[in-house]
Amino acid sequence: MFIYKVKTGDSLFSIAKKYNVSVDSIRYFNEIEGDILATGHDLLIPTNYYIVQRGDTLYHISQMSFLPIETIRFINKLQSDLLTVGMQLYLPPRTKYNAEGFSYILPSTPEINIEKVTRFGPLNTFFGIFEYHVFEDGSLSTLNDEQLIKLSHDNKVAPLAVITNLTPTGFSQELTRKILSNPIIRDQLINNIYNLVKSKNYAGVNIDFERVPENQRDAYSDFLRRLRDKLKPEGYYTSVAIPPKTKDDIPWLQGYDYSGIGAAVDFVFIMAYDWHETHSLPGPVAPINEIRKTIEYALYHMPANKIFLGLQRYGYDWTMSNGTPISARAISIENAVETALKYNAPIQYSLEYQQPFYTYIDELGLRHIVWFGDATARSKRFQLVIDYGLRGLGAWQLGLGFVQSDFLANEFFNIKKVL
Repeated sequence: MFIYKVKTGDSLFSIAKKYNVSVDSIRYFNEIEGDILATGHDLLIPTNYYIVQRGDTLYHISQMSFLPIETIRFINKLQSDLLTVGMQLYLPPRTKYNAEGFSYILPSTPEINIEKVTRFGPLNTFFGIFEYHVFEDGSLSTLNDEQLIKLSHDNKVAPLAVITNLTPTGFSQELTRKILSNPIIRDQLINNIYNLVKSKNYAGVNIDFERVPENQRDAYSDFLRRLRDKLKPEGYYTSVAIPPKTKDDIPWLQGYDYSGIGAAVDFVFIMAYDWHETHSLPGPVAPINEIRKTIEYALYHMPANKIFLGLQRYGYDWTMSNGTPISARAISIENAVETALKYNAPIQYSLEYQQPFYTYIDELGLRHIVWFGDATARSKRFQLVIDYGLRGLGAWQLGLGFVQSDFLANEFFNIKKVL
């Protein structure tokens, strides 16, 4: 398998003919329904053979196929780097990295639940079933999750109950403060989580408290430690979702002590995204340089076998006026490509941030800026999991379409199971 970037004038037929594959196979691996392609769109080409085109170099082919130049040279017995047009090169399957997978999933209709779990079960060790939110007295909301839990077990995926500090107005600092600063309520919440996990046959818990206040930093780590002490004796997992930190002195992230959290839980899901989001200026959602800094910061505070690198399955579309964003919305990867097609917007790629982007003008004459993800961007981030020896990869969330990511995950990883 390799990645081909669509050029002006390309068609599914011309690409298929160029690389001797079927049009239907390209459609399947990239979930393409129509015949028109967006310029700059990454396509997965499902073959182990590459036919050299004019202008190709070994370096270029290496980047397209995620294989080292030395491997391509050795397996094809090349005596030099000189390539001839029409030459056929064998691209061997990658050696897969043994990893665990952890993705968030939202309960839906019985039919959609079955489709999601069946489709994504082989790529995941854990499902974070989203979500139970906490109340001020330490009690928990309800969730229609019984079918998802059973389906998860049936497909050898360990279900984790996701517990959040969400309220009707968003993630609440005040709610977090009230719970963590009161030992009676905190312990009541721990008991309620334990009872939930045990009664519903969860494999453990994933705590997703966002916007934790700085003055609750130690209390939050202590809460996680106490929760793990309650769950661990019966074999349940305690995990936590944490925002990406690159250094100690980021004011709005002072509530997260990576060392204390890492010591308290079985593993963490680093939410390595939203450097730019709906309330910010336009920019890369998950710039790879910041992800590297986050991983390296995390590794200074906890072992690699506790870290899942969490990746997003969405992008953002900012509406601009006189150079200033007036609104923004989250869009799935599939929707980002569809929008580029609709407005005939060429997709560009930032080598600095390793993410695609484009601009377009809507029907009202307003300029939009879109940053999202694609196959190349995903492969670069998967490689980080391998390069840094992390426990695994994760995703928010499985209801957002990005079929290329699923095929790439199968190329890069051998997913381990705990059930």
